[in-house]
Amino acid sequence: MRKMFITLAATSALALGACQSPAADKVEDQAEAQSEAIDDQADAMPEGPTKEAMENKADVVEEMGEEKANAMDDNGEIAPSETGVGDTQTK
Repeated sequence: MRKMFITLAATSALALGACQSPAADKVEDQAEAQSEAIDDQADAMPEGPTKEAMENKADVVEEMGEEKANAMDDNGEIAPSETGVGDTQTK
């Protein structure tokens, strides 16, 4: 399920990528790569709270990268931080 979500997010990012500047795309790509590396580390861990914490860290890294890219090149998009409904944020 998590891999499907990541694939969906990556596909959505590609579709929206044309709307961003190359610099914003680079920031978002770097965050996604870092997030995937952290997630790969988590996949190698045994089930438990440490693995879950690593997966959460991967989500935060990716979300922060998306927000930074949006802030760099905000073409009317509303970043999750502006709505308070991001995966790692509370209402």
